[in-house]
Amino acid sequence: MEPALIGARLASAAIGPILKKLLVSDGPGAGLTGRSEKIRLSSLVSFRGEKGTLTEKDVRGLAATLVARSTTAGGEPPFPRDETEAVTDTLATTLLSLGDLDMDDVQAVRLGHRALARSLRAAAPAPDGLSTDSVLYLESMTEWACLHILEFFTQRSTFVARSLVEQTRGQSELIAKLDEMIRRTPRADARDAEFERRYLAHLARKHGRLTIYGIDLHHSPDEWPLDMAYLSLDATGPDPALDRGPSATEPGHRPAHSVPADHALARHPRILLRGVAGSGKTTLVQWLAVTAAESAHGTIPFVLPLRTLTRHGERLPPAERFLSAVGCPLTAPEGWADRVLAAGRGIVLVDGIDEVPEPERERTRRWLRDLIGAYDGPNRWLVTSRPSAVRDDWLATDRFTELTLSAMSRSEVTTFVSRWHTAAGPDAAPYEQQLLDTLQTTPDLARLATNPLMCGLICALHRDRRGFLPRGRKALYDAALSMLLTRRDRERDMGAPYGVELGEAPQIQLIQRLAYWLTLNGRTQMDRGHAHTIVTEAVPAVPEAAAHDDPGGVFAHLLHRSGLLREPTPGTVDFVHRTFQDYLAAKHLVDRWDIGVLISHAADDQWEDVVRMAVGHSRPRECAEIFRELLAAADAADDPGRRLRLLVVAATALDHATEVAPEVRQEILARTALVIPPRTAEEARELATVGPAVLGLLGPPETLSDRQAVMSVITASWIDHEAAITYLARFTGHPLLMVRSQLIWAWTRFDTKLYAEKVIACLDPTDLNFTVRGDEYAAELEHLGLHPARLDIGSGVSPDALARLLGRCDPTHLLLNSTRHAPELTALATLGRLEELVLDLPAAALWSADSLPVSAPLASLTLSSWPQGGLASLGQLGRLTELILWEGPVLRPERWQEVAALPALTSLAIDEEDLYSWPDGLVMPKIEELRLAHGDLPPLERIPEAFPSLRALALSGHQEDPVDVSALASLESLVSLSSEGAVSGTERLSPDVRVHVSD
Repeated sequence: MEPALIGARLASAAIGPILKKLLVSDGPGAGLTGRSEKIRLSSLVSFRGEKGTLTEKDVRGLAATLVARSTTAGGEPPFPRDETEAVTDTLATTLLSLGDLDMDDVQAVRLGHRALARSLRAAAPAPDGLSTDSVLYLESMTEWACLHILEFFTQRSTFVARSLVEQTRGQSELIAKLDEMIRRTPRADARDAEFERRYLAHLARKHGRLTIYGIDLHHSPDEWPLDMAYLSLDATGPDPALDRGPSATEPGHRPAHSVPADHALARHPRILLRGVAGSGKTTLVQWLAVTAAESAHGTIPFVLPLRTLTRHGERLPPAERFLSAVGCPLTAPEGWADRVLAAGRGIVLVDGIDEVPEPERERTRRWLRDLIGAYDGPNRWLVTSRPSAVRDDWLATDRFTELTLSAMSRSEVTTFVSRWHTAAGPDAAPYEQQLLDTLQTTPDLARLATNPLMCGLICALHRDRRGFLPRGRKALYDAALSMLLTRRDRERDMGAPYGVELGEAPQIQLIQRLAYWLTLNGRTQMDRGHAHTIVTEAVPAVPEAAAHDDPGGVFAHLLHRSGLLREPTPGTVDFVHRTFQDYLAAKHLVDRWDIGVLISHAADDQWEDVVRMAVGHSRPRECAEIFRELLAAADAADDPGRRLRLLVVAATALDHATEVAPEVRQEILARTALVIPPRTAEEARELATVGPAVLGLLGPPETLSDRQAVMSVITASWIDHEAAITYLARFTGHPLLMVRSQLIWAWTRFDTKLYAEKVIACLDPTDLNFTVRGDEYAAELEHLGLHPARLDIGSGVSPDALARLLGRCDPTHLLLNSTRHAPELTALATLGRLEELVLDLPAAALWSADSLPVSAPLASLTLSSWPQGGLASLGQLGRLTELILWEGPVLRPERWQEVAALPALTSLAIDEEDLYSWPDGLVMPKIEELRLAHGDLPPLERIPEAFPSLRALALSGHQEDPVDVSALASLESLVSLSSEGAVSGTERLSPDVRVHVSD
């Protein structure tokens, strides 16, 4: 019996005084005086100690009174009446054990009445021989009694005071324990916070300014604030959340998604970022370092340019040497970097995998893996590289997301030009719109302005030459060198601060030796002492430089005044950009005529530009020799990929030659014609691995056959570069459906919005299925105002986006793919023009034919699963003449009856297995066309009886031996027979039957 039920039988006003007799009254206060030990319950009961007023007999009498009053109330007694005496005795014994508990009143109240009751029962002897009802009664009575006893304790005058004392003692003990814990716990160095403040301020100052090439003319500063000069570009990469690519012929394809490069680390904690020379990788690293330094999120950036870390060939640094390795003048508290990374607060920015010699890149990867393994927390990691420096998935096992820094779009070029002219001052303003117009109307120039470096040079040269620009890449670099080497100091009235005056040619002669050494050794940075030695040893051979008595002054002039060299850290020298290094290395190579060196490195991704620029620097005979050697090297190459790369390098270098012998040109073009355009899809994808250079070799649409056009589009669609979009856009009006279909399939490989604007918006929609793989693609169609009549909708499209898309387009042909077992198809019912519908659903999908558009002229329906109402529910489609069931479940006899009941059906496509379950006696006289996907032995003998009006039969699928069609001889209505494999017995057919066999 629960205490509440006991309480219902015993009035508290009557029972309270009985229980209160068990306790003695106490004086006020906390009871701290007069005794040092805690006051135990034994001193508070009335049957113990000096204040005892009750005897054991009295307690038993109280127990008897309690039992009597709880059993005399109306209702069924709580225990057998013959056990009353035993229950009373047990209750008394339990109450008496209150004096044996080793606790005080405060502790008892803290326990609660149920726990106190358990303590009393544990202290008393266990009841012996009592029934279950009696035992339950005693438990309930004890809990109820304890509830009143605790109430008495809380009413005692000493209770509150005692509680406060106990609480104070407990708090004091807790504080002492916490103090000891704090004392024993190692505390972070108090100097960390102060050092981080200084370090972040240092990073913001060091990386917060950026050189904008050409603006340092006409009394303008050398550098500009990063927030004024920085242009946010997009990075693209595979997105596993999107659908698979175009077809099963392209295994492993992963569609691309786009994200602002400066926000990528917020979405992906580990990134390998690829980008061509001048695309802004290092500038992005600067931006991320500065924004992290100025944020209030507590993150700490570490900028690690590999060209600096490996300039001496030394081991890459552990975390504690990050700052000293990059020449940071600040000294961190011991163990600071380790604490930062261990806490997951680091942003590690590793710049320039491509600037590490190829034999050392594996060592660099191991270094990265060791760091990540040691600090595998919420730290952020960014690694940059040129596109071809490391293979795909180079860091995939370390959970790095691979992104590629996109080339500047047309709008981004416009933004850059506007910012450049704003930064250059009011004198440059008149040239802004003029340059923008020139970029719009001059494709060759626009193709050069695809990254911040080249765009900045074009802006500077355009203003510097009062609106006139050189043509061609070599001419552009020549003009840029002229501006940087000779005109800058003269126009700024600098004089000769190092006591050295040199013309453009001698400066180039000396600086190109540094470029050659760096390129030959696979580096982009060298020790200042070694650079000094190379220049000073070369000075005597350059008369204008030798005229100066101080070779060291010549080197200082080149380092500080040429505009081509810089000292990124104390004791190191590199070029302001890798492109200038390649250009001058090619010139020195041609001057020395180290053709063997050139050819041996021609297939190296770091040497492609060097080879092309070397051709540009060469005289006609030298050009011819370079091309012949490249072709010979291609012939001798064992690796097909190396052979193809050498051939493409030779072909793309043709445009850089000022003059080349006709027979050499013809030979290169003839060799190129064997692989370009590619002949198969496999060759097309292999050709795409060479990169954007291939695009210049792929022919325009008007010069290509239909098959060549298809293969060229496949190649371009596999090149992850914005230039590929420009090439693909030229095929949007191609008459061949396969070409335009490939353009649709390629949408997922490029930036969704950019590709939509340049390609999708211009596509000829004739007979073209517009593939929509996700909501973002549906949104772009809506943004462009396109209403395709033929749609191929993937499972990545949400139900809401599907409803909007269908409502806007109201297509005539629809392929709907869904992986949901309960697909949302209600939007189909609203369609009014639908003529053909393909529902590619899971075999067990739950859907209803009520979702189909009854009022639409739906004539053809392809199913991979049956509606919940069976195939008979399709009868409401009164215009349905064609039903295709190849991918659906096997037609059982009852399903055949449902198909036969469809009123307008004249064309049927089934699997040969379906014929084996044909019900006896069933005839479908309205079927005139039958398409049969068969195995080795299709049961053709069933067809004449089942389809007596059949006019056309098409057989498709695998077969090892010719199919004997003589069983169709009795089918007098048959006029057409087609098969994908060999047939026999056609002589038995009517002579009027047209037989077509294809392999």
